Formats: sequence, structure tokens, C-alpha cells
Amino acid sequence: MSKTFTDQFVPLNIAILTVSDTRTEDNDTSGQALVERLTEAGHKLADKKIIKDDKYQLRAQVSQWIADDSTQVIITTGGTGFTERDTTPDALVPLFDQTIDGFGELFRQISYQQIGTSTIQSRAVAGLANSTLIFCVPGSTGACRTAWDDIISSQLDSRFKPCNFVLRLKNTAQQLCDSRG
Repeated sequence: MSKTFTDQFVPLNIAILTVSDTRTEDNDTSGQALVERLTEAGHKLADKKIIKDDKYQLRAQVSQWIADDSTQVIITTGGTGFTERDTTPDALVPLFDQTIDGFGELFRQISYQQIGTSTIQSRAVAGLANSTLIFCVPGSTGACRTAWDDIISSQLDSRFKPCNFVLRLKNTAQQLCDSRG
């Protein structure tokens, strides 16, 4: 039986995608909050983009990152609600090789304590595609902080026990071997 944790931190390459028709680099507080948190945790920013809420543009960008051997995790912010323009889950779930059902369930459970029953309008989802972990979180800065602080950060920490996603991601076994010399 292989362990799903290690005593050594493995820095991951994480891409951030803000899904919005109105945000720019100057006012993208949600994407910036995620960048700050991932770098403070010791991970590396692989790329950051802002894309209009368009199913096909979303799918194209995320597909590029999934195919890129260096991108290990993708976190999207925005487009997970119930308006006509909210297409992130519709665009990305078909790309998943495996869905991580517990992510959306846990996110809504935690969010209930903060926003009450409005959490039922969140379509936060996560999955694995080509050994790339993908988290789709709501667009508010508070929701991004909740997702990172209460769920994502521990699951991207190779030292977190009893299990985490790190060794399921592409190139992490090699990173671990390289760092041990």
C-alpha cells in the first residue's frame, strides 16, 4: 500500500483562471487572493489569466494547461453560479477524468456557516484531468479565501495526513525524488 503523504513539502505549479466579463488585472481581487495564498504556502504560480465567461474559451484555456506537463493544479474563480453567463462547471466537468464530489459538498457545507442558504446556488466543483487537479470556486474574494483556507491548501500539502492529492498529480513523484538527491 503506497502512502499518499510525505514528510517533505512538494511545491506545486498552480495556474489561476479568473472567469469574468468585467474583471481586469487591476480589480481582480479574487484571483489575487488565490495567488497570494498559493505563494505564501510555498507553491509556484504557473500562469494567471482572466477570461470572459464563455464556455468554449474556458475549455480551450484549461485544456492547454491540462496538456502542459508543468501545470499540476488549476484553480478557477467565477462562473459557478446560476445565471445564464455562469458556465464554468458546464465547460470544465466534461474534461474531468474523475470528479471529486466531496469538494463541492464540503465547500457548500462550510459556506453555509457564512452565507446561509444562499450556498445552494454555488456550483463549486473539482476534478482530475490528465493528472491535473482542477478546482472551480465562486468568484467572490471571500469564497476564494474559504476554498483555499478551509479545503484546498491542506489537500495540496504533501505533508497533510491521512491523505492529500499531491502524489496523484503529474511530475510530483519525480519532484520528490529530485529533492531527495
